[in-house]
Amino acid sequence: MAAAASAPFLGSGIARAAQAVGEPMNLLPPGYIDIVDEPGRVAIPGEEQLAKHLQRTPVFLRTTYPVGSVIVDTSDRYLYLTTGPQKAFRYGVGVGKDGFQWDGLLKVSRKAEWPSWRPPADMLRRAPDLPEEVPPGPLNPLGARALYLYDKGKDSLYRIHGTNLAASIGGNVTSGCFRLTNRDVMELYPLVLIGAKVIVK
Repeated sequence: MAAAASAPFLGSGIARAAQAVGEPMNLLPPGYIDIVDEPGRVAIPGEEQLAKHLQRTPVFLRTTYPVGSVIVDTSDRYLYLTTGPQKAFRYGVGVGKDGFQWDGLLKVSRKAEWPSWRPPADMLRRAPDLPEEVPPGPLNPLGARALYLYDKGKDSLYRIHGTNLAASIGGNVTSGCFRLTNRDVMELYPLVLIGAKVIVK
């Protein structure tokens, strides 16, 4: 889809090409992309109104991970996307509840726009009233975008995904996935390439 005129949009093809020729990737779009014409999206009053410290913020980040890596700090409930030497975007996220927190190094192996959602078997055992599948749309718990995290080629069942429930951002609210607002995950989506490292600590 087209970006708003005031918010240039960096597509994944451009990012991949820049990476291939060794050019620095410019991951600093000045504003958010326009998502008002996304199919299936139903506006919810105040859905993107986050506390200031949870809003997307360019920050200094001391790290040796390459540009395009994702770092999740579960204790502070922030997700970082590295954008250059010692630079990153910081996003507020919802993280795992007590008993559902974890750490490790995974990779993004699949991405989906407006994904469907199938509750994992363990979740269905805990909540047998859940449907076996939820179709794409505003009521889907994965929201507008999902990044699928794999460990050594195997699906970890963990995702970085969107939500309409902005009030849950910054909390311990998930079964181990990482939740952003739909607006933030839609901005993040083209900037994180297949194969990107995801460091959870």
